[in-house]
Amino acid sequence: MEVLNHYLFQHRRISIPGMGTLYMDRVPARTDFVNRQLLAPGFAFRFDKYFDAPDKEFFAYLSSKMQLPDVEAIRWYNEYAYGLRAKIRSKQEARWDGLGSFHADDNADIFFEAFPQVLPVKKPVPAVRVIREHTEHAILVGDRERSSTEMPELLEEGVHVERTSWWTWALIIAALAGCICFYQFYRHGFTLSSTGNSQTVPAVQMPATSTNK
Repeated sequence: MEVLNHYLFQHRRISIPGMGTLYMDRVPARTDFVNRQLLAPGFAFRFDKYFDAPDKEFFAYLSSKMQLPDVEAIRWYNEYAYGLRAKIRSKQEARWDGLGSFHADDNADIFFEAFPQVLPVKKPVPAVRVIREHTEHAILVGDRERSSTEMPELLEEGVHVERTSWWTWALIIAALAGCICFYQFYRHGFTLSSTGNSQTVPAVQMPATSTNK
């Protein structure tokens, strides 16, 4: 059985005829916020029943390690897989030596349960979140690189310039309106008529209509 475990550890999967494929998945490091620690990466076993045909490389590996002809290596592994299937059908524990055991539920679905501490588990390390204030880092703004301390000043300057330009245009418009009014008062005098239209419209006398027929 050691030869099978070695193959599984090297190739991360092994197919069992008539049952499925046992995978060895890598589990990345995880953060445990509750306990303030970082869990180390590891491995977990997963069984898939939809593919159960070993490839040629597996039997070549088995034949080389067991020093058996290819035919004998294939026969030995098929008999081993048949023994596992027989135990599962009879509701017995189908042990995979040094690794775990296979079980079947009421729906005849097979699942694998690894033995405790099959793989070395590294201890978690403390992970305390540190918030550093007033730290400076680079920020890409358009095609230029700015620092984090420059950005608040640039944003504040942009708002200040925008407000200043608005008041500037308002003052310019008010000054122009005042100049126009002063010019009108200067020409026509400071009278009420100077604020209106000073042109007179001549009256046109309509011809009299004759009543004699």
